[in-house]
Amino acid sequence: MSLLKPKLFKSLLVKGFLILLISASQHANAQLPTISVKGNMLLTPEGKQVLFNGFNTSDPDKLEKSGHLNEAFFAQIKSWGANLVRFPVHPTAWRERGPKAYMELLDKGIKLAEQQGLYVIIDWHSIGNLRTEMFFMDMYDTTLKETYDFWRKMAVRYGNNGTVAFFEFFNEPTIINEQLGTCSWEQWREIMEELIVITRANGAKNIPLIAGFNWGYDLTPVKDQAIRAEGVAYVSHPYPQKREKPWEDKWEKDFGYVADKYPVVLTEIGFCGPDDRGAHIPVISDESYGEAITAYCKKKNMSYVVWVFDANWAPPMFESWDTYAPTRQGKFWKKHLTGK
Repeated sequence: MSLLKPKLFKSLLVKGFLILLISASQHANAQLPTISVKGNMLLTPEGKQVLFNGFNTSDPDKLEKSGHLNEAFFAQIKSWGANLVRFPVHPTAWRERGPKAYMELLDKGIKLAEQQGLYVIIDWHSIGNLRTEMFFMDMYDTTLKETYDFWRKMAVRYGNNGTVAFFEFFNEPTIINEQLGTCSWEQWREIMEELIVITRANGAKNIPLIAGFNWGYDLTPVKDQAIRAEGVAYVSHPYPQKREKPWEDKWEKDFGYVADKYPVVLTEIGFCGPDDRGAHIPVISDESYGEAITAYCKKKNMSYVVWVFDANWAPPMFESWDTYAPTRQGKFWKKHLTGK
């Protein structure tokens, strides 16, 4: 299936590159064309640069249990202007449901996304120190062996599935001021490189997404110690309270400079007013954050994924499952992504 039909794209000339914004109006009846990495760009098979803008879902296990892992849900995501969804798979949900049943759940979610022309990130949604196997909360508990085995299974199942563009190996590495032990960037890099070897040896063509420390925010070590593998992209989660205003110079130092050499995908951004439902650190801010982060992404040609397209998890994108009426941040992102 060609990605070059004019109805499927909006094109943008930035710094001499033709950038294709994959339209959410695309209906896919088969796997979407495989995305690859060249330099700091994400490319279609025809060699055109792609920018992704999309939404995080809640855990597919949660969506299924609440009756919302369905066509209507993904049609809403499409109608809000997305071209990408991120599925956060919690280790506890993976174990409780069991690998076979959970992969059938992912099969369903990937197919529903695919039918709307939405690419997919599979995210191993843990927070903490994978080296010491100490984590922020019990729901994030995993082990090195389980993590390696999870990604081996993902590679075998989805390694040749173009719709699953990205494997995000670990959501938010953090040691919380050594409360969870120690982990150097060199040690973290070795774990990530091991995962690249395992997934690619099991047939994966998906793009590895590598997060930085400080809850997935800090990519400063990449300057001197980049991942020793080709075809990777990097992740940051620059929520508004990670840094004080003005943001841009700090973002450039902490993660933005990486986009000059490698693709960067901000797999979690978003905001919530201090009195809004679900307000918590580090997401409390206002529309000025949304304007700043989207302008910065445009300037640096970075993709982003907003947290979270759900009525219950915070900060929520809509008020209720009955109406999908947007919350404060939902109004901002719907308007921004649809261009209305």
